[in-house]
Amino acid sequence: MPAADGPRFVIPPLDERARSAAHERWANLTKPEGSLGRLEELAERLAAIRGSPTPSFRQPGILVFAADHGVTEEGVSAYPKEVTSGMVENFRTGGAAISVLARLAHARLAIVDVGVDGPEPAEGNGLFVRRVARGTKNLLRGRAMTPEQAHRAVSIGAEIAERLVDDGVDLVAVGDMGIGNTTPSSAITAVLTGRPPEEVVGRGTGVGDAAYAQKVSVVCRALELHHLSADRPWDVLEAVGGFEIGAIAGACLAAASRRVPVILDGFISTTAALWASRLEPAVLPYLVPSHRSTEPGHRAALATLGLTPYLDLDLRLGEGTGAALQILLCEASTRLLGEMATFEEAAVARKNPLT
Repeated sequence: MPAADGPRFVIPPLDERARSAAHERWANLTKPEGSLGRLEELAERLAAIRGSPTPSFRQPGILVFAADHGVTEEGVSAYPKEVTSGMVENFRTGGAAISVLARLAHARLAIVDVGVDGPEPAEGNGLFVRRVARGTKNLLRGRAMTPEQAHRAVSIGAEIAERLVDDGVDLVAVGDMGIGNTTPSSAITAVLTGRPPEEVVGRGTGVGDAAYAQKVSVVCRALELHHLSADRPWDVLEAVGGFEIGAIAGACLAAASRRVPVILDGFISTTAALWASRLEPAVLPYLVPSHRSTEPGHRAALATLGLTPYLDLDLRLGEGTGAALQILLCEASTRLLGEMATFEEAAVARKNPLT
């Protein structure tokens, strides 16, 4: 699939007739107009994506991409990079937060090791091993990855998303695991939103004041080093990105090309989606936000994408946890649309025309 300048994706337009039909159905259901709030808009969005006035989802899937980052050498995280491989095993054995929420949502959980710096595990129990390398290089000492590695990361995300869709997954949620990955996400977000690092760098895993100041400094110096432009997304990913960020972007693009909605989690996955939208703007209508995290960069990325989250729970874990909760809202919205009775079916009087 990769071409000389990376993978290419053909994304179809939304089905606006399906959206209109869903909107008309809401107007005929046994409730006051607009009384289900944003659930109504959510179901209409999903109708347009799926091309059905009453969409339904039989098998949601959660894709968690994991990788390590050379920039952890600069003291930007409260945790050592060895935590990444430990959490991947925790995902595989069902003990992580995302494992619990995946079970709650009856979602297939796929964990993809796209660049963890540790002993290579055996595949199985939902784990796919597709390592580009054992972590990126330190973005402050050079470019994080080569062009070939960037293309490979995006292709891996697309491959796994397409595999799950072929297996029956019809709603894709994306998440991440990677100690230090809020630093490359902040650098990417600063470039793609045009905001200064001070406005997009957050505390990530909860670093103290000194580490936070170091993190801001690292991002500032990296941007000075690489001279990046939002008009050159591949250059941005290669210079300051992460393998899991590229893979999430590839998953977003591939799912959209198959008319499958993509639920975004927090800062990392939204950064990846922002990058994907620079590569292929047609992906944007397929992106479903979940929550608004405490990370300032997440808010900046959402604003640039024009997306308003459905949840605001002060989450900052990652892993796809917010996206897993959004799966439940997607199911609720579409089941309400498809299963509620109309006024005629329930023999319920409509609103008094004089009021």
